[in-house]
Amino acid sequence: MSPDQPVALSRRPLILASSSPYRRELLERLRYPFTVAVPAVDETPHAGETPSATALRLAREKALAIATRQPQAVVIGSDQVAVCDGQQLGKPGHHAAAFAQLQAMRGRRVDFHTAVCVVDGPGGAVDQADIVTQVRFRDLPDAALEAYLRAETPYDVAGSAKSEGLGIALLEAVASDDPTALVGLPLVTVTRLLMKAGLDLFGSR
Repeated sequence: MSPDQPVALSRRPLILASSSPYRRELLERLRYPFTVAVPAVDETPHAGETPSATALRLAREKALAIATRQPQAVVIGSDQVAVCDGQQLGKPGHHAAAFAQLQAMRGRRVDFHTAVCVVDGPGGAVDQADIVTQVRFRDLPDAALEAYLRAETPYDVAGSAKSEGLGIALLEAVASDDPTALVGLPLVTVTRLLMKAGLDLFGSR
């Protein structure tokens, strides 16, 4: 088949390679059946790696880790890395780290790199993209940051910014080509990659 020929659409199995409940909830919006598998991937950035390279590599590694075990499926991997003043901000893991992240970001612009990778079987095509969301944080006092952390406990999200909850009040402005990228899964890009892989997102249900 030539690259210009359309791919025959199908209702193939789809797997989300992620432990994130936020990505699962976003993918459910497509109303396409999928399962979830949690990949065992070390998320530590490599020395000298750019935020974009880190996010893309981890999204690819997560997808490939599941695709090698599920060759019949199309697998989605995703990862998000925030960067403020050249410093990468990942998942804080605990309260003190989250508070330090929010202090560093207040009043500043932060770029969130949300990478997605779609793998068509272990030996199939690998397609990926990095969606950048530019966020300007409000210059809020420590008391507001503490109240937000107590309300949302966002220790499992990059940069501690849980924008689908009270975290939206931390933000002054958001600019992105993909409206769900900041939450963790850029659905405009995901649907493009899935249809490119041949999935019939509009088929009978």
